[in-house]
Amino acid sequence: MRLPHTAHTARPWRIHELTRDFRLEDVWAFRTPGAGPDDFPAMLAALREAGGPERQSAPVRFLFALRWKLGALFGWDRPTNGVGTRVRSLRERLPADLRRAPDAPGSGSDPFTPVYELDNERASELANTTVHTVMHLGWVPTDRGEYELRMAALVKPNGLLGRAYMAAIAPFRHFVVYPALTRQWEAAWRDRPRPADGRRPGDC
Repeated sequence: MRLPHTAHTARPWRIHELTRDFRLEDVWAFRTPGAGPDDFPAMLAALREAGGPERQSAPVRFLFALRWKLGALFGWDRPTNGVGTRVRSLRERLPADLRRAPDAPGSGSDPFTPVYELDNERASELANTTVHTVMHLGWVPTDRGEYELRMAALVKPNGLLGRAYMAAIAPFRHFVVYPALTRQWEAAWRDRPRPADGRRPGDC
C-alpha cells in the first residue's frame, strides 16, 4: 500500500541524517499480521529467503530483464558507475555508533549493498549512471496493535538523465513492480519458517 511521504519523514529513522541530499521518492507499507516489536530480524530473514526479481511474476521479470538489457547497451551498470566509484558510499557518512553495528547480511540475488542494520531499520544502496538510490526498510507499530514493514526509496538523480529515467519508470514502479513486491513480501511473512510450537521468536 502506498503511503504519504510523512509516513517516513515523521519517524525518527537514523537514515535521515545520512540522506539530506537525497529525494524521497516512494513510501510503501507491507502487511505482516501478528508481527510484534521484535520480529524485524525474522522479516528480513523471510525476505532473503523469498529471493529477488527472479521469483516475481512474468511482467516484473520482463521489466527487470529489459532494464538490464538497456543498462548493458548504454553502459549504465559498469563497475565504474557504481557505489565507491561514481559515488561515495553512504557507509562513509556513518556516525561512530552505526559503524559499530553488526554488518548487515546481503543476498547473492540482491543488487543493493548493505549500509547498516538495526533492530528496527535497515538501509542499503545502489548506484549506476542514472541514480544513487537508497532502499530503507523500517519496522513500524500500527493502530491494530501489530507491526508492519515499510519501505522508503530515496534517490539522488544523476543530472538530466537521472531525472528523465526516474520520471519514465514511475508508472511501472507504482502499478507493476510495487504491487508485485507487495504480494511477494507479504507472502514471505505468511510462509516464513516458525518454531514447532507456533510461537514467534522472542515469545515467552
